[in-house]
Amino acid sequence: MDKELIISSSEEVVKIAMLEDGRLMEFHQEQVDQKYNVGDIYLAKIKKLAPGMNAAFVSVGSEKDAFLHYHDLGPNIQSLLNYIKLVRSGKFKSYLLKDFRTEEGIIDKNGKIEDVIQPGQNILVQIAKEPISTKGPRVTSEISIAGRYLVLVPFFDKVSISQKIKEKVERDRLTMLVESIKPEGFGVIIRTVAEYKKVAELHQDLEDLVKKWEGIYKNLRAKKLPKRVHNELSRASGILRDKFSEDFVKLHCDDEELYGEMTDFLKIIAPGKENILEFYNKQMPIMEHYNVEKQIKTSFGTHVNIPKSKGAYLVIEHTEALHVIDVNSGNIKAVKETQEQNALNVNLQAATEIARQLRLRDMGGIIVIDFIDMREAKNRRKLYDHFNEEMRRDNAKHKVLPPSKFGLVQVTRQRVRPELNIKTYEENPNKEGQEVEAPIAILERIEAKIKEISESKIKKITIHLHPFVAAYLKQGIPSIRKKWAWKYKLPIKIIARDSFKYLEIHIMDEDNHEIYKETN
Repeated sequence: MDKELIISSSEEVVKIAMLEDGRLMEFHQEQVDQKYNVGDIYLAKIKKLAPGMNAAFVSVGSEKDAFLHYHDLGPNIQSLLNYIKLVRSGKFKSYLLKDFRTEEGIIDKNGKIEDVIQPGQNILVQIAKEPISTKGPRVTSEISIAGRYLVLVPFFDKVSISQKIKEKVERDRLTMLVESIKPEGFGVIIRTVAEYKKVAELHQDLEDLVKKWEGIYKNLRAKKLPKRVHNELSRASGILRDKFSEDFVKLHCDDEELYGEMTDFLKIIAPGKENILEFYNKQMPIMEHYNVEKQIKTSFGTHVNIPKSKGAYLVIEHTEALHVIDVNSGNIKAVKETQEQNALNVNLQAATEIARQLRLRDMGGIIVIDFIDMREAKNRRKLYDHFNEEMRRDNAKHKVLPPSKFGLVQVTRQRVRPELNIKTYEENPNKEGQEVEAPIAILERIEAKIKEISESKIKKITIHLHPFVAAYLKQGIPSIRKKWAWKYKLPIKIIARDSFKYLEIHIMDEDNHEIYKETN
């Protein structure tokens, strides 16, 4: 599977698209002046306690105070608080922890927050969730600094390893290696990408992480609080750090400064691979050149077509409490297959697209999916196993529950950033102040319908459309109409209708019988 990363930067926003074999799988938008990124670490001050919630509100400089729950204090909070106090008073003058006396024991998991921290106290916190809606950021005091292969955890002094590394011999090898090189007083988590890596690579990554901790230490004596003491990587470099692999064939960037930053970062994480990064300076916007804009318009609406399904689609709705996804078979007709087998086929294709949609939109919280009903338990099991397999590519923490007796599948997915909502509607040229679905999304549906018709006995079709849309389909050499006719070996006639609404569609067969219509 070939992966590409497309990065577009303007004065206001950085857009990052990850393609797999040309298909958009992840899309991120980051404001250039965004203040709070997941992973940033702050030296902050406890503002007030909320005993009823067993939590505290922490001042990190945001409009809304950050939320720190008792369970997010971390088991070694006492050592962390003592270290901050000693460093700020000048009584401890080293970023290394081998001579630091850690507090005995860990805090009671059922304890009360007022027994551990007090208002006005200095504390080190890390952003766990960006501000969402009216809520401030959620923070944790269980500090961790992520590298390419390892994660450094101060005051932990243990080595743990990703459960995704299955081979016992490799687990033992990595654990033994990291145990031999880790500095005293620090814990280390071995990431999945560390599998089969050499000790030199792991050692270099660990040294880089310790340097970052040294930078945090130097910032602990800051006089003006709150202060950001560690800045997480930009989203582009963060994606490279977490997801870069041999599967990446090209990285494209249209911003010189970001291009330089990514080149330097590639030299660290993948020496010799810098040549796959290309600077894009053509006239056409980069996201259009690589077909990302079209995929965005057709992937973020309420209705999403299911690829290769001959007309099936998803309806994605959002409420305050959860997300609801409905699987619709459309006008699919089973010819040789039974209704049960047809439902299974559509559900399997839908599961693949839903897994993609969750990543693409970064949907979090509770997601309820209404698949097409299936009577046979073995088919429900096939669907559940297939969906779980597709979700394994998702790095966000998630859990998929088996289908309920009503045929509903529930998914919980970690949300650390606001869900990505892309506007796919445009101004209606026929009526000021009214919006309609983006024309490119309608064109994709027309093409899907033409493909379905081409597999039937119909010999030619006539499509009646609004003059604007008709003109668009007929312009150019070759026109979109011609391309469709050649591709599906089906004669196609386009007729402009002045009385039609902007996105109204009627398709007629050779006998002038209506076989499809859409009024918008």
